[in-house]
Amino acid sequence: MERRKHWWNGTWGRLARHDVYLYEDGGRWTVESREGGADGCSRWYEYGDEDAAMECVRGLLSDSPHWREMS
Repeated sequence: MERRKHWWNGTWGRLARHDVYLYEDGGRWTVESREGGADGCSRWYEYGDEDAAMECVRGLLSDSPHWREMS
């Protein structure tokens, strides 16, 4: 699984940090929504194409204007 993109909500601290990752593996796309930093809890979403995965990412990022693309 290769990480294609990473977004961060710009907030430091274990309780407030939120990261969203986009992965690709052999044509399957996976979105990880992680709250709480490296040791936080993750939710995973799987999609058959990049467009559907990016639609999920846009929905996850819509809650704040402070998101930053990290990669």
